[in-house]
Amino acid sequence: MTTTMENERAAGDDTTTTTLAGKYLTFILGGESYAIPVLKVREIIRLTNITTVPQMPACIRGVINLRGKIIPVMDLRLRFGFAAAANVEQNCIVVVQVRNPAGQATAMGLVVDAVEEVAQLATADIEETPDFGAQVDTEYILGMAKIKGVVKALLDIDKVIGGDATAGHRLLESTLA
Repeated sequence: MTTTMENERAAGDDTTTTTLAGKYLTFILGGESYAIPVLKVREIIRLTNITTVPQMPACIRGVINLRGKIIPVMDLRLRFGFAAAANVEQNCIVVVQVRNPAGQATAMGLVVDAVEEVAQLATADIEETPDFGAQVDTEYILGMAKIKGVVKALLDIDKVIGGDATAGHRLLESTLA
């Protein structure tokens, strides 16, 4: 027998997965597959020279000049605590439009191991983020998707970039101003 709260939670979860349906850019990072909403993606470029900026968090690789605009670049491997890897031809920078904690839109480059595809996800393909226990923060995961038999974490890229990385981004913006 379910309680009213369980019914409301189940109804809310269905609504959540329904709103997650849509197109996602999938990519590889540390041997695992991830996805971000395609509406957050502005472009994908080859890995280029990144100008380092002193006193940034380790995951902030520096900045690039993208058609006259200075874009901060974050290494998602380092952001997620993976070991750094040598640059290879498949590496690329995914330029995303995110909202910082103040609600302002800003562009950020994300170094990923390789881009896979743009996938259309239906509600049936998406499940809630599993409960890993109280010690594991899954706030940045929107849900889990099954694409062609492979499980991919759907990332809330605003929250991934938020937190300590955003502090570095603000420091970077104040340095460049």
